[in-house]
Amino acid sequence: MTVVNSAPSADPAPSRGRRAGALTGISLGYFMVLLDTTVLSVAEPDLASSLGTSTAGLQWAVTGYTVVFAALLLSAGAAADRFGAERLFRCGVAVFALASLLSSAAPGLGVLLLLRAVSGAAAAACVPASMAMIARLYPEPAARARAIAVWAAISGAAVAAGPLAGGALVGAAGWRAVFLVNVPLALAVLALTRGRSVSCPRSGRRIDWPAQLAAVAVLALLTDALIAAGARSWIHAAWSSAGLLIAVPALYARERRSQAPVIDRALLRSARVRSGLLAAAAANFALAGALFVLPLLLQRERHLSALQTGLAFLPLTVPFAVNPPLTGKIVARTGPRLPILAGLALLVAGGTLLACTVFADGASRRLAPGLLLTGFGISCVLPALAAAVISAAPPGTAGAAGGLLNAVRQVGATLGVALMGAAAAAGTGWSLLLSAGVCALAGTAFARTRPAAAPR
Repeated sequence: MTVVNSAPSADPAPSRGRRAGALTGISLGYFMVLLDTTVLSVAEPDLASSLGTSTAGLQWAVTGYTVVFAALLLSAGAAADRFGAERLFRCGVAVFALASLLSSAAPGLGVLLLLRAVSGAAAAACVPASMAMIARLYPEPAARARAIAVWAAISGAAVAAGPLAGGALVGAAGWRAVFLVNVPLALAVLALTRGRSVSCPRSGRRIDWPAQLAAVAVLALLTDALIAAGARSWIHAAWSSAGLLIAVPALYARERRSQAPVIDRALLRSARVRSGLLAAAAANFALAGALFVLPLLLQRERHLSALQTGLAFLPLTVPFAVNPPLTGKIVARTGPRLPILAGLALLVAGGTLLACTVFADGASRRLAPGLLLTGFGISCVLPALAAAVISAAPPGTAGAAGGLLNAVRQVGATLGVALMGAAAAAGTGWSLLLSAGVCALAGTAFARTRPAAAPR
């Protein structure tokens, strides 16, 4: 979730209906982006059978998208400022739709991974730009908090709806169908976001592309090393680790002398920003990891169909329909601290309960309480995180803070798939306990920071 400071518009304020339509289009754009992070979860066995790939190949089919998405988000806020947020957003949506259409016809895993990377780059263009547009539409902090709650209710539902939608699509037409759904969504987004009401000013902000490429290399090599280690491919893991040892110092050296660094160091001086980023990474770690390991358990060991697996995840979806508006009201009145702490506590409880259910070899329907707790946890954390990080960011760094927040969230998702996928080799229950532990550590760190004042 990215919020970019915008100068007051000289144009007349848009009508309530026009603002609502634009907000719906912006939210659907992020819905489409997030749907692609989860919709493949129940398509994994069908995709593996169709393309003849291993678990490591499946991990890259998921993380190939999030790696590029996360790394490019670090500079996407600067690109939105420089080229105009609404221009970047609409261009990203169009490219995303085209890449999705081509993904549905991919002849092999290599082509699919390339197109997933292109989709990740297009998604990165959409996210910071979309929140810059919301900031432009709703300049008042309280109104913006309520708008973010609406955005979270629409876009956040994609995180949980992905397995259900994916199950229905795979059951009807195979894994290729999960990409086709993005095309009509993109057309609707482009239609709803037309007009001057979402127009944002441009600036002369610079982008350091060599540093950006170094950041992509660091994240890709780290993910590849973790996936290879999880697959017990130790030589592969060693080569990736060696590359990582070269890429990290190269990125650090470039960042030190860059006049437009990928990560604004002023942001990381704030303890509240650091703890908020950790909470964001932990929440996405738990959700993305669970959505990777549980469908494999249900389809390979419990022998459920893709549609049955999607229906098993329905309890995860329900909280996204009811919780974000309530969370938005709490954030607007008292600040984001309570929803974030409550959400992380629910994620700990949900992960632990899911692990205990798996250890007890319970039926798929017995996963429902743990999935419900996880859904409430994510839908508490997501609407509140933007307010927490943006309010704690130093003046003039809101755009960079939003880009960094979304990048860290996707890094968390990437590591969740890689590490929980690796831990699942010892048992799915252990991987779920790992997610609970990560969320507990993040909650402890966030609780120790000084609370911010409530928004006015």
